[in-house]
Amino acid sequence: MATVNKKTQCFVCNKEKNTYSCKGCSNEFCFPHLTEHRQKIDTQLETIINDHGQFQQKIIQQKQNSHNSSLFRQIDEWETNSINKIQQTAEECRETLIKLTQALINDMEEKFIKLSQKLKEIREENEFNETDLSNFQVKLTQITEEFLRSSNISIRHDSQEYINKISVISSFGSYPTNHTTISTATTSKNPITTSYKSHFPISVPTIPWNPITPLYKMLTQPQSPIKQKQIQTKKNKFQQFGITVAGGNGKGDELNQLTNPQGIFIDYDKSIYIADQWNHRIVKWELNSNTGQIIGGGNESNQLNSPTDILFDKENNSFIICDMGNNRVIRYYNQNQTNQQTIISNIICWGLTIDKDGFLYVSDWENNEVRRWKQGDKKGELVAGGNGAQHLAGALQNNKTLTTLDLADNGISVKGGQSLANALQNNTTLTTLDLGSNWIGTEGAQHVANALQNNKTLTILDLGDNKMGDEGARFLAYALQNNKVSHTFE
Repeated sequence: MATVNKKTQCFVCNKEKNTYSCKGCSNEFCFPHLTEHRQKIDTQLETIINDHGQFQQKIIQQKQNSHNSSLFRQIDEWETNSINKIQQTAEECRETLIKLTQALINDMEEKFIKLSQKLKEIREENEFNETDLSNFQVKLTQITEEFLRSSNISIRHDSQEYINKISVISSFGSYPTNHTTISTATTSKNPITTSYKSHFPISVPTIPWNPITPLYKMLTQPQSPIKQKQIQTKKNKFQQFGITVAGGNGKGDELNQLTNPQGIFIDYDKSIYIADQWNHRIVKWELNSNTGQIIGGGNESNQLNSPTDILFDKENNSFIICDMGNNRVIRYYNQNQTNQQTIISNIICWGLTIDKDGFLYVSDWENNEVRRWKQGDKKGELVAGGNGAQHLAGALQNNKTLTTLDLADNGISVKGGQSLANALQNNTTLTTLDLGSNWIGTEGAQHVANALQNNKTLTILDLGDNKMGDEGARFLAYALQNNKVSHTFE
């Protein structure tokens, strides 16, 4: 930075001394003031570095919150209003079509009844000939053809736009130079006219986590800063009031009551089938009904135990029920309630669904996994969960940057607890670990205790609500005699 010169005047103290020249400012400084000058420059550098870091943080925050701007809210509002308008118009068209179709049916039925009465009269009086029969045949054919024709009810589309167009306009000097970008979103709506003769004329417009996974990715990608993918979720707003369609009469086992209802299924006629868990039954509530009817369970000969979910299998014309308390999934035929078929055994099922190909997806509460089953399978295919904690533990062994890890309430079992404990023996950076509200039990607590005897960096450990019992607590207490970790456990 500086070179020594013969005795000259110091720029700060103005005394004749051996001075040093600063190439940056071209001034002469004695040694003490040269040191001060250098410290000022270092301070300025630290200020610039600090400002740079703050600006970098602002950029990261802007990236993370880029989808929360008022412009996005305007787009969301436009989308919501447009969808509501379209759905409202579609519903009006459906109601109109129902009325028109019913009017057509009523008209045809009236003509048919009149024709039937005439046929009955001539038959009783025995007064008819070939001409009468021919006329009756012609009238019957006309009524049949008129009923089968759908051309008297039609949907008319117009080319007029129904939903207002919105555009996103942005001008950047460098992307590219003097280039204006316009992104346009338009929903065009075609008015529909539905009519049947002179009945009901109307013209209206046509309308329509496993939390361990991101942690695993974070641990296996040590580069900084970590790029976080922002996911914009569509906000569907429902009306802020509702009506009671089942239950509503307090907890109980009467037909107008439910106790801890779980999964539901809605039929084509809007009847609701409910897994009434703590009443150990499946109940059906028809639309606008004040009471339900039991279609499964609720008696000794047809017993369910804490059912949690229900669906209807159209292909086999049967219900499929999560009979959680009996550790099974059963097929249940509504027309023959005594004919039950156990299709999956030894499973604490909490929820299920079925896809268009007939594959059954079942959540296993005990093993923290979801499996897919096809008819005749002895063991379903694992599609979610199962080994999350083990994969995370593998990444944790090699990670050198993570200091805090929250895995509370993640359904981690004994096996997952063992894997994490093994990782703790080799990890040298983690200082805080929350494993509360999991299922590591006594055996898992023993594995963690063994890890604590070797781990010297962990300072905070939460193992509360892990069903480890007195024996598990003793394992941990022994390990903590020689470890400074601050702990929480039952």
